[in-house]
Amino acid sequence: MSAAALTDTSKLCVHTITTKPWSVEEAIDKYAEAGIGGITVWRQWLEGRDIGAVGEKARASGLEMVSLCRGGFFPAATQAGRDEAIEDNRLAIREAAELGAPMVVLVCGAVPGQALEESRKQIADGIAAVLPLAEEHDVRLAIEPLHPVYADDRSAINTMASANAVCDQLDHPLVGIAADVYHIWWDPDLEEQIRITGEKGRLFGFHVCDWMTPTADLLNDRGLMGEGCIDIRGIRAMVEAAGFSGFNEVEVFSDRWWAEDQDHFLTEIKKAYLAHT
Repeated sequence: MSAAALTDTSKLCVHTITTKPWSVEEAIDKYAEAGIGGITVWRQWLEGRDIGAVGEKARASGLEMVSLCRGGFFPAATQAGRDEAIEDNRLAIREAAELGAPMVVLVCGAVPGQALEESRKQIADGIAAVLPLAEEHDVRLAIEPLHPVYADDRSAINTMASANAVCDQLDHPLVGIAADVYHIWWDPDLEEQIRITGEKGRLFGFHVCDWMTPTADLLNDRGLMGEGCIDIRGIRAMVEAAGFSGFNEVEVFSDRWWAEDQDHFLTEIKKAYLAHT
């Protein structure tokens, strides 16, 4: 690794949920001051705000708007529930356009007790329903496969292969995949699926954090890069070999880190990014 690589944070993006105690305005100021290159905004951080002004503030601060999190959660037990999810995803697309974010990340959803095959059908149908609006605003939709422990109620899309299957079905240039190491690191077919994703031009995003051992909470005990067992550099090499040249997005859900001083946490994020990503 070159000396420049050891100090380069231009391709580092931080999600606002990573520094959860900060408002979006604080996050923009702090990330920019730290020399971070990009920001992904979670929708909760936009509530009650002028969305366009938030985007303008980020760009004026030198941050690239990487994506908006999150859409998805398409499956439901009733047609009314599915229709409501579609409308919420249309809203997310309009919010992304107003923010100046080129992409909405989709956590696709699942229904406990409903067959995964049916949930996957509802996911594909839901994405298809919002595609015309995504085309109108030129907003990409990035399916994020989630670890199988979330297959009950958070996502029926649990591997790169299952995400690619939906992309194949929809066959649209605005539909692709956000690969998060927390969810895919265990997959024995990972390198091949990343290669396929890259060849088909649909590797839209790359998220990093680490898997703690033992894990105290499957949702809110993620580690900083280097704290856990994931070969993050190895997976980054795979995505870059597949043609990915975008941001490395730090997305850490951690009660432990949220309880820390967030200025200190941001310093540790930069250190971990440079040392382990």
